[in-house]
Amino acid sequence: MKRIAIYPGTFDPITNGHIDLIKRTLKIFDEVIVAVAPSPKKRPLFTDKERVALIKQSTKKLTGTKAETFSSLLVDYAKKRKSTAIIRGLRAVSDFEYELQMALMNRNLDANIETVFMMPSQEYTFLSSTMVKEIASFGGSVKGLVPGVVEKTLREKFKK
Repeated sequence: MKRIAIYPGTFDPITNGHIDLIKRTLKIFDEVIVAVAPSPKKRPLFTDKERVALIKQSTKKLTGTKAETFSSLLVDYAKKRKSTAIIRGLRAVSDFEYELQMALMNRNLDANIETVFMMPSQEYTFLSSTMVKEIASFGGSVKGLVPGVVEKTLREKFKK
């Protein structure tokens, strides 16, 4: 049976830290679905469609990776995709409390779906999509922080 993991998030935009976690996930699971949450409250810079396209372009060489949007409860989406695991990244202790609450709520909703916490490589522990967007908005370089296609797209987005 194929081991499928769901890696949910806003991914606005996907960063090299996200890519690092995807690669780590593929060492444990046969397939990882990068599930883009709409997140209207966060007022994303990129549309859902743009985020999925950037993820697909950024992960095209990673066998076993898919990207798509979802708009239901995460555990319901995971069941629909035949996944038994949700991947969550922890960069710092400050991430843990929120992530623990979400994991416990998801377990309450469906005890058959596990949450797997993963830490990124040390070089990405400081990295967030919010920081990347802020740097790019002021014309700063995000080279090395995001895949090349994302760097190019951010430059284009902030020219307007």
